[in-house]
Amino acid sequence: MNMSAATPVVHLVDNDPRVLKSVARLLASAGYRTQASTSPQEFLAHYDASVPGCLVLDLAMPGGSGLELQHVLHARNVALPVVFLSGCSEVPDCARAMKEGAVDFLTKPVEAEALLAAVQRAIATDERQRAQADEAHALHAHFDGLTPRERELLPYLVSGKLNKQIAGELGVVEKTVKVHRAHVMHKLGVRSMADLVRLTVRAGIEPRSRPSVAGVGPTAN
Repeated sequence: MNMSAATPVVHLVDNDPRVLKSVARLLASAGYRTQASTSPQEFLAHYDASVPGCLVLDLAMPGGSGLELQHVLHARNVALPVVFLSGCSEVPDCARAMKEGAVDFLTKPVEAEALLAAVQRAIATDERQRAQADEAHALHAHFDGLTPRERELLPYLVSGKLNKQIAGELGVVEKTVKVHRAHVMHKLGVRSMADLVRLTVRAGIEPRSRPSVAGVGPTAN
């Protein structure tokens, strides 16, 4: 089945074909596209992380539990939101699943409204995570355009100090700092120091007040 990367897919993993059929029918009636697997191994064999969606996962299955699959996904850095289904409400398992980031933990036989609400939250979570990842990727792409020297000096440029003070700390002339500051702001598309500071904060770049970068000397330009 061809699936658009822009269309969310609800992955169903349960060793009981009757459960798969029932849940798939319910989700299809609500307009969701589904893909069913009878084991964690089958799911992992065809899962495409580029396709948005979520996972409705049975807790106990032969050959590997739902919690184990959740752990595998985490180990692979796959942030696929999970909704667990269980034949019994085991408190320790529920607590572990939720601690590992599950969106919900529902007991079979699951109520239609509860499952649809959980799937809706899971897909919304996935959309938010993907939007944040796209923003982070675009943000770091901006910084990739800086030269190595500009990246080295950036934490000093956002330290809140004057060009003269930065130049004195680094042992360079003030004009050098001014030139680098102008180049950095132009490349990052910001017009003020406040915008530059906000951008570096979002990128996790900490300001520095003392020189600690090798290769920065009086002849830097």
